[in-house]
Amino acid sequence: MATILQIADAVVAELNSATFSQSLTAERHYVPAFKLPDMYTLHVTVVPKSIASSALDRQRNTFLYEIDLAVQQRTDQSPAMLDALMTLVEEIADHFRVGPLASFPGARCVEVKNAPVFAPEHLNELRQFTSLLTLTFRVVR
Repeated sequence: MATILQIADAVVAELNSATFSQSLTAERHYVPAFKLPDMYTLHVTVVPKSIASSALDRQRNTFLYEIDLAVQQRTDQSPAMLDALMTLVEEIADHFRVGPLASFPGARCVEVKNAPVFAPEHLNELRQFTSLLTLTFRVVR
């Protein structure tokens, strides 16, 4: 299996075994496409995004693997519900900032980006909270 898929699966396993303020079930997808009525339940989606490499020495390379992680749910747009979803996104980001992946310890998370923190157009047009985390993992091989 491709390394980026192994890392994405390790991210899914981490999410599904961790305790957060809201219960969640993460899934890996190639194309995260959901029907709007299904979005009333929380969706946490993991998608392999990109690979970059650079020479470390004559025999090894450093690879940077980016994994996108989306947190999405239809909302009543109440501050309480939006605040809870924002808190969950922060908890997930914090979780990956510490330590290696349990099922892929050779991958270290070296950067966490949260852009957009939330997508205003999704709130306005779909009444859906959408936040995107990009996790960058470094692997030397």
